Amino acid sequence: MDADKRDRIDEMLQCRAGETALLVIDMQRGFLDKGAALEVPPGRVIIPNIQQLIAACRMQQTPIIFTRFIYDPEQPTLRGDPFGPEHLPCPPGGATGFGRPSSNCIPGEEGVNSPVIISELMPHPTDTIIDAPQYDKFIDTELQQVLQGMDIQYLIITGILTDICVHTTLCAASMRNYRVTAVTDAVATLWPNIQDACLDIWQRKFARLKTTEQMLTEINSFQ
Repeated sequence: MDADKRDRIDEMLQCRAGETALLVIDMQRGFLDKGAALEVPPGRVIIPNIQQLIAACRMQQTPIIFTRFIYDPEQPTLRGDPFGPEHLPCPPGGATGFGRPSSNCIPGEEGVNSPVIISELMPHPTDTIIDAPQYDKFIDTELQQVLQGMDIQYLIITGILTDICVHTTLCAASMRNYRVTAVTDAVATLWPNIQDACLDIWQRKFARLKTTEQMLTEINSFQ
C-alpha cells in the first residue's frame, strides 16, 4: 500500500475517547471449547490479547460489546442448512461433530456446543451482548441502534472467525461509515492463508490494521 494512503487511513481512523467501542465477536464455547463441533483452536490463542483489550477499555470506560451467534431451529436459515449442519438439532443419542447435526450454538444447549461466551472473557453486567442469527452482526439485531445510542463512530474489532463473522461484520460496519480498526492478533480463523487474505483486503478498502500492543497504547492514551 502507498505510504501516503496508509498514513491518511491511520489519521482518519484513529480511535477517539468517548466515540469508540470494542466489539468482541463470537468468542463462544461452541467455537472455542475442545471437542466442540465447530472448534477453532487458533481462537484460543487470541484470548489473552482480547483480555488485555477488554481490561484497557474497562479502565477507560470504553464500551464493550459482545456478539453471540445463535441458531434457532424454530427460525431456520441457510446458516444451518446447508452451510452449517453442525448448528442443526442433534437427534437423541446421535453422534456429534464436524459435519453432523450437533445443536451447536442453539439457545439452552450445554456443554462444548453451548452458545455462551467463554468464562475467560465473561461479560460484566455493564457490557452489551448482541445475539445474532446471521454472520453479519448488523442483520436482524439491535447493534446499529446500540452504537447510535452510545454515539459511537469508531470500532475496534476482535474475535472469530476472521473470514466469516468478523469479515462480514467488519465490512458492514465500514459500509455504515464506522471507522474500523481490526486488531490483527486478536482475530483468528482456521487457515493462515485465509487470515492473511482478509487482512490484505481490509487494509485496502475497509479498515485500519493494528496489533494488540499498538491498540493498548492508543486506548491507554484516551483523555
